[in-house]
Formats: sequence, structure tokens, C-alpha cells
Amino acid sequence: MVKKEFTFPNSDKNVIHVYQWIPTQEAKGIVQIAHGMAERASRYDYFASVLVKEGFIVYAHDHRGHGRSATSIEDLGYISDNDGFSDMVMDMKSVTDIAKMENPNLPIILFGHSMGSFLAQRYIQLYGNEIAGVILSGTNGKQKSLVNVGILLSKIIIAFKGRRASGKRLDKLTFGHYNHRFKPNKTKFDWLSRDEEEVRRYVEDPYCGTLFPASFFHDLYKGTKMIHQKDNLAQIPKGLPIYIFAGDEDPVGEYGKGVISLYKTYESLGIRNVSYKLYSGGRHEMLNEINKDEVIRDVIAWITKII
Repeated sequence: MVKKEFTFPNSDKNVIHVYQWIPTQEAKGIVQIAHGMAERASRYDYFASVLVKEGFIVYAHDHRGHGRSATSIEDLGYISDNDGFSDMVMDMKSVTDIAKMENPNLPIILFGHSMGSFLAQRYIQLYGNEIAGVILSGTNGKQKSLVNVGILLSKIIIAFKGRRASGKRLDKLTFGHYNHRFKPNKTKFDWLSRDEEEVRRYVEDPYCGTLFPASFFHDLYKGTKMIHQKDNLAQIPKGLPIYIFAGDEDPVGEYGKGVISLYKTYESLGIRNVSYKLYSGGRHEMLNEINKDEVIRDVIAWITKII
């Protein structure tokens, strides 16, 4: 296996940092990873190394405002002066274009986790014909009234204090209840995984778990609302294979209810190849769970069928 890193300037002249894992044998496909909020692409090294052994090239970039794509630790979470959600989707398309340019004859599977899965839901509405399939991890379906509350509150905060204003209230609104199911809590992030060592690594990583500004939440709330508008959903290619998976103890996916809701939404659209799997006892980061090898085997089995 060969590991590389490179950068490219996006449309706003931000430098986007990309990790690439390349098999030594002939590649049979590409997996493009879109990571979640308040984390970074290098956390997917184990997943990528298994994919490489199976003959896949892997591309994973740090979203703008995340990891090494952020201008500084202090700037973590500040995505854009405009629409951060849409801007991150554009960056994902740029990574796809680079992967296609470097490997013109290989199919691409897009893998999105958590925030990355919501970005991927928008991506397939805009660019679904560019890829061979999409995998949504730790995701959710149509958001409830909380989204409208979040949009209004974040709009008020930004109006008075600007886009870089603290997102403390919005963070609490969004994530404040996530740990309740896992009391007594050892950390603020017990909801991520049953693997305490993985949670410890996340907590100790300076690029993870950062409090993001109000503008991030505003753009994310608007984005998660936008992806469930009927005219946007109608843009998803009916022949695009979609695989959704999550833990049934994942608060992001409403403990499985949101995953099933999303599956039914896609099914109702007439998408011909859509499936889901819920893992008993699993929390938010199934790739960092105690049964991660089982999860990765299932992902690889699905990809292999698709390509």
C-alpha cells in the first residue's frame, strides 16, 4: 500500500487537504470518503487500509474548516462566508473530479458519515450520475421541527454577532441530549462508540469535538432541510445504488427510526437498489465500534456487488 497526501485550492482559494491510499495491485474501484462534523479524514486510516487490501483506491479529504484544511486550530468549524453546506458539497465534487482524472476507468463509490452523509445526500441530487453508488453511515431522514428552531435561533445570533459568533447554544440544542441514553457518562462523547479507547482518542484529538460557530449550524440546518424538498429528492437517479447503515443506539439516526424513514423515502422515489442495516447495540461511529470488522466486511460485500 502507498499512502499519499496532496492539496488543491477550492473555488474560494481555500487549501483542501486530501489523503490517498493506493493498493500495490491493480485497482478495481475507488472509494471517496466524506467525514463527519468536528473530525478529520485521517481517522479513517484503518477503514482505508482494509479497502486497499481489497483492491480499492481511497480518497478522503478534510472538509474546509476541518482538520488540515482549516487555516488554524482556532478556525476549526468556520466553513465559509456564504453557504458552508453547499460549499462543502462542491469540494466533494472537486475530489471526485480529481479521482476521475487520475483513474479514468474506475467506478467511484461515495461514502459519507454523519455530516458527510447529509452532504452526500445533497451530492447525489446534484451529481448522482457521476458515481456508481453511495453509502450513508450514521445518517438520518427528514428532520423535525428542531431544524426550523435551529435556523431561526442561528439566524438571530448571526444577525447580532456575526457568522463567527459562538455556537454554544446551538451545539447544546443539537447534541445536548445525545449522551443521556448512556449514563453514567465517562465523557461528553460516549454516544460515539462502545469502544472506550476510540472515544478517548477522539476526546484527546485537538481536531475533534471542537465547538463550532453559529454559521456552521445555520448552514447545516438549512442544508438538512433542503435535501428533503421534493424537487431536490426527485433529482436522485433512480438507478443509483444506495446503502444505509447505522447502530440502533445512534442518536443521530433517532435510534434506527430515522434510518428506516430515509430508506422508505428513497424507496418511495422509485430508487431500484436501496437497502439498509442496523447493528444491534451500535452507537454513532460504526467504523470505530467494537464490531467494526463486521461492519467493514458488510460494506466491502455491498461495494463488490455494485461494481
